[in-house]
Amino acid sequence: MVDTIVLTLSKNMFTITAPELFKPSAHWVLSEFDRNIISKQNPSKTELRNEIYKPRLTLGQRKNTHGNREVMLKVELSLPKLLLGNNFNELQQKDFPELIKKLVVVLGQMGVEVTATALEKASVITIHYAKNIVFTDGATPYHFINKIKQANIKLSLDVNQTDYRNEGHSHKWHCNAYEIAFYDKVRDLEMAKRSDKRSIEKDIMLSFEEIRTLQESHKLEVLRMEVRLNQRKKMKQLFKKLNITTTLTFKGLFKKMIAKKVLLHYIDELERTRPILLDYKPRSDQDLLAALIVNNPHMGPKKILQLYGLKKAYDVLTPRELRVMFAKYSTRSWYQFMDDARNITLPNARQATFGVLREQVEKMTAVRLSSYKSKRRQTISCNNSQNRAT
Repeated sequence: MVDTIVLTLSKNMFTITAPELFKPSAHWVLSEFDRNIISKQNPSKTELRNEIYKPRLTLGQRKNTHGNREVMLKVELSLPKLLLGNNFNELQQKDFPELIKKLVVVLGQMGVEVTATALEKASVITIHYAKNIVFTDGATPYHFINKIKQANIKLSLDVNQTDYRNEGHSHKWHCNAYEIAFYDKVRDLEMAKRSDKRSIEKDIMLSFEEIRTLQESHKLEVLRMEVRLNQRKKMKQLFKKLNITTTLTFKGLFKKMIAKKVLLHYIDELERTRPILLDYKPRSDQDLLAALIVNNPHMGPKKILQLYGLKKAYDVLTPRELRVMFAKYSTRSWYQFMDDARNITLPNARQATFGVLREQVEKMTAVRLSSYKSKRRQTISCNNSQNRAT
């Protein structure tokens, strides 16, 4: 569903009731004495340790939609952390009224008076759609992240991988307008407990011991997928492509249907860009060459041998590493070659590599820690009953 969101409120949508809670005091911004002053209010480390979650507030002067400067308030927060205490638990669309109510109360405690209606109509400048993909069958995030790395993503996106304890902790594509991130949620929580600087997740509110206990008792592994839309322009472009019609407001974007469409779109991109040759497992080099010839009669010897060589190169390099090595050659030629590679036919090659990811996103069932605790209690109770019977 929705995780992080950044809202902007114009001057007529809120009232500062405790300017001294901001640093420097909000009086300076409200008086318009210096248009360059920015006043902030963030949750303290003590509050986070005591499991008190608050948004990050920034008060300053910005240009509105008409190009005029006015006082505006930026509100940045993780919605599940605000309402549910952590973002392992996921929100549902029906949680929206309660979420708004909670945000009104918390902002009031931070010295900002705002109505529920104003929050619903607040403009969204950043939104992160996310899903926790839970594995309880022995599958691991490491396996899927390695598959994700093999997608032939354009070099215009900055790909970053961070390894903390084994290769494959996280992988993401980044540019200024948006970012797609995949990471091992449980490993990230573990790193966050050691140092906030070493983890992807910030403002940790969930006890790692709780997750570790569940992981050990249920073989619980969690792959986190996030699509972070950081510009309104990108939102408009993407929504037009996906035939999504909505206002770019808090209420307009907090929808299960939108989250599902956005996440599935990028899973589609992964499957589309991941070369089919990677999924084909020939018994020998001779079988590979024969399969290429027999199943692609429209291709000549030159193209067949090029694809044969590509498959062999994939045995030692990822598609992106291979692209970097050939960076000095024509980009157009490279991507044309990759298009040809995606359009070949091979027996039993197109596996549902990301089928389990797609299945959980399509269902979009909210993950709740309590459900796994309940299962664990039932397992313990069942085992105890069996022991007594014995």
